[in-house]
Amino acid sequence: MKIVVGITGGSCAIYAVGLLKVLQTLEIETHLVVSTMGEYVVKHECGMGLEELKELASVHHDNKNLAASISSGSFKTDGMIIIPCSMRTLAAVAHGISDNLLTRAADVTIKEGRKLVIVPRETPLSVIHLENMMKLAKLGVRILPAAPGFYHHPETIEDIVSIMVGRTLDQMEIEHGLFKRWGE
Repeated sequence: MKIVVGITGGSCAIYAVGLLKVLQTLEIETHLVVSTMGEYVVKHECGMGLEELKELASVHHDNKNLAASISSGSFKTDGMIIIPCSMRTLAAVAHGISDNLLTRAADVTIKEGRKLVIVPRETPLSVIHLENMMKLAKLGVRILPAAPGFYHHPETIEDIVSIMVGRTLDQMEIEHGLFKRWGE
């Protein structure tokens, strides 16, 4: 399996770090692309620099490199996850604005009919945000707000991260044991 992981400047970078760690443990090939603000938020919220983040991925692509493999539909992947996804990136994807590698990779994922999961992080949501999400949902993009459930009775931040990472993996049909499912 081969997954593109995009990290943008929305808060909740801890979910991206958790996702990359789990995908690495599952030995799933990851192609990481990080926006400038994504790099900033990972540093601010998680205390990790880009070099440390890159160690969690199979391949890192510079967001300015529009000639990278993930910018082409002929480069086969199983899909893409943007976690967290800023409203700027969500709007660019919704309107086909491929002005950097991250948004181009998302555009390619949509045009090739592959799975795209977006984990938006913003509150409150404006009508503009909701309309952009609706536009993407109508195209089959999975919108998974960074809003964990609490029926699992999480006790730590790591428990909450596991719930969100697990729900994200569910959308990609990747098996995991990160949380107890309802009714188990």
